[in-house]
Amino acid sequence: MEWFNELIFGTGVGHSIMLLSICIVCGILLGRIKILGISLGITFVLFVGILMGHFGITMDAEVMHFMKEFGLILFVFSLGMQVGPGFFSSFKQGGLTLNMLATGVVLLGVVITVALHFITGLPMQTMVGILSGAVTNTPGMGAAQTAFADMGVVDDNSIALGYAVCYPLGVVGIILAIVAIRYIFRVRFEKEQQELDALDNSLANQAKLFSLEVHNPAIFGHTVADVAKLLVHRELVVSRVLHVDGTMEIASSGTILNDGDKVFVITVEGDIDVISTIIGTIIPMKPEEWYKLDKSLVSRRIIVTKSELNGKRLGELNLRKLYHINISRVNRSGVDLVPRPNLVLQLGDRLTVVGVEEDVRKVEERLGNSMKRLNEPNLITLFLGIFLGVLLGSIPIMFPGIPHPVKLGLAGGPLIVAILISRFGYKYKLITYNTISSSLMLREIGITIFLACVGVGAGDGFVDTIVNKGGLVWMCYGFVISFLPLFVIGIVGRKLCKINYFTLMGLLAGSTTDPPALAYSNATAGNDAPAVGYATVYPLTMFLRVITAQLLVLIFC
Repeated sequence: MEWFNELIFGTGVGHSIMLLSICIVCGILLGRIKILGISLGITFVLFVGILMGHFGITMDAEVMHFMKEFGLILFVFSLGMQVGPGFFSSFKQGGLTLNMLATGVVLLGVVITVALHFITGLPMQTMVGILSGAVTNTPGMGAAQTAFADMGVVDDNSIALGYAVCYPLGVVGIILAIVAIRYIFRVRFEKEQQELDALDNSLANQAKLFSLEVHNPAIFGHTVADVAKLLVHRELVVSRVLHVDGTMEIASSGTILNDGDKVFVITVEGDIDVISTIIGTIIPMKPEEWYKLDKSLVSRRIIVTKSELNGKRLGELNLRKLYHINISRVNRSGVDLVPRPNLVLQLGDRLTVVGVEEDVRKVEERLGNSMKRLNEPNLITLFLGIFLGVLLGSIPIMFPGIPHPVKLGLAGGPLIVAILISRFGYKYKLITYNTISSSLMLREIGITIFLACVGVGAGDGFVDTIVNKGGLVWMCYGFVISFLPLFVIGIVGRKLCKINYFTLMGLLAGSTTDPPALAYSNATAGNDAPAVGYATVYPLTMFLRVITAQLLVLIFC
């Protein structure tokens, strides 16, 4: 039985892998348990690891250090690839206000953390752990640990202990802040829903399909190209034209419009009124009715899967002229976009193509439409990005007044590189597309390995911290850090910025990157407004959480 004892309590590679596997399995199973409708999810992996470490089931320090850092890199890189496409667009339109408020939540939390550090005398590394746990931000905790290790400290688990002690109450504090705002302002959900329906601009840049009947004498006898010149600064695609004599054609630049013709138009919300003024009257003719009028026409969604098309503009392909088809919209990650000629295509885009069967088939061959190609992992982009991220994160940067050089570290470097690659990689022929399942798998593997290693490493001192070293007081500090910034910014967002409460719920959950709070908000609202608010602020918030955690360690430790 010596071999079994070595496998359970030894320090070999087999023991380490088995320990991590058991820790992750038990943590995920426990994470499915809900209390009052709230679950901590995979964070239970951390607590299972703490339990194992407390009872002396540990692993080789070097193996654990490698697994922890590599898991963190996998997690933040895949996270950056996910949020990157929306990182820059999130600052447009109303997203700017939401992101500024979320930034206020982050900075106010940092200010409170620094204040508590000076008032209580707790070491900053402990306070950063408390901060990360209070706002349930695991990458921030990992970034702080990396920065602390770069300073030559390897045996201090105070960051992980502060995180673990404050995480559960942090979730409660976030949800309590959301509830408190609701009762202070006496929010009525029916009124909020009505305002949301009336003022919702979340789909302003998405494709809108509608039908018009030509009634403007100024365009009688003129071509579609002539009309497009009148609307040169508007988003406009004329898909099909049903003439008064009953014939229907796929619109081209030379299609002539006359009185009574019906046209099928794709545009954006803000341009509908202008386009209808120029062309004619909006009629209640749905897309399905157009499809039924001409049996020779088919409408099919075709996926861009040829790597050589990644980064090309739609107009460069000349699909309309070469194959006599029309593209009514482009779907990217569930969002319908207007198929403008200057729209940059990315692998995985789904084009809705309308035309005769033979022509649509030729377009299918041109674009690829092979799910098998999409299912192949793009490992070159993954590991090239990780290489560049580690390289960037290792560059020391000196700032006046900071005694130690600042590094982005193994969390900040890969995160920034992933955001940039996902947004601009197509310009350098990098394939950034991954299936949703593969991206999620990579991210979850990384975070669970990281949490398991952190838990096992911190387990030896966890109970002692709670009982003898003020862990209960830490929880109180964490509650203040989680609740107070959200409460203050929530009041500002509601009273001064007049933000819809459903959107505000998503903003507050997103500014702490807290999935349980988002789940609560979605269930309470009964619509997708919280999810939209969460997604709007999530990229910037995640970036700020990682960077500020490192800066606190480097400046005050």
